[in-house]
Amino acid sequence: MPTPTVVLVHGAFADSSSWNEVIARLDEDDVPVVAVANPLRGLADDARYLSDVLDAVPGEVVLVGHCYGGMVITEAGSRDAVAALVYVSAFAPDHGESADELARRFPGSTLHDVVSGYPVAASGRELVVRREAFADQLAADVPEVLAAAMSATQRPVAEGALTDVVVSAVPAWRTRPSWFVYGDADRNIPTAALRFMADRAGAVVRRVIWDGSHALEVSRPDSVADVILDAVAAVARRPL
Repeated sequence: MPTPTVVLVHGAFADSSSWNEVIARLDEDDVPVVAVANPLRGLADDARYLSDVLDAVPGEVVLVGHCYGGMVITEAGSRDAVAALVYVSAFAPDHGESADELARRFPGSTLHDVVSGYPVAASGRELVVRREAFADQLAADVPEVLAAAMSATQRPVAEGALTDVVVSAVPAWRTRPSWFVYGDADRNIPTAALRFMADRAGAVVRRVIWDGSHALEVSRPDSVADVILDAVAAVARRPL
């Protein structure tokens, strides 16, 4: 069976370059990769955009989401081509749930203490993580120089995207096998929330990275790539 394409979806306060080291590892294994520029404008619009990208990808797909990107892959991941889902420090919501509500359901997130907002004509209000707080909040295990660059290049997210709820009656993880990898020192999404979502989804594999921050795709790209490659291998060896 042909190797499925890995489609990577970044989350809030990041861009597609956050996957660079993961992509390098997948390239070593000759796995085709597409890194999507997630618009971060709103869950419905972002999911529609991802669906359009998926329709242009030949063959089967292993769909990977980080952070808010997990919301988007859950909403768009029921496309026929999607064979598996990978959640990297990511939300795996059910119908009617939002990123904001899931993060608040369990204690531990400090994101609301470090964000700033400003009005924009197209999407109401945008949020960014204050630069002086970015490293500690998102990337505590990332080298200082790289974390500083990440803070400067972060993509703002529309505030409404984080409060938008999943409208699909059957979220993708209920019909697709899912893999989870997350750190036990995530300050954005509480570890208890990540554990709850992995349990609820019946994760095929769950890898917890000791002292791992929210930005695992940057700080621990080999560990993230290993989980993605496990999902790729599982899809590739399925009987026809």
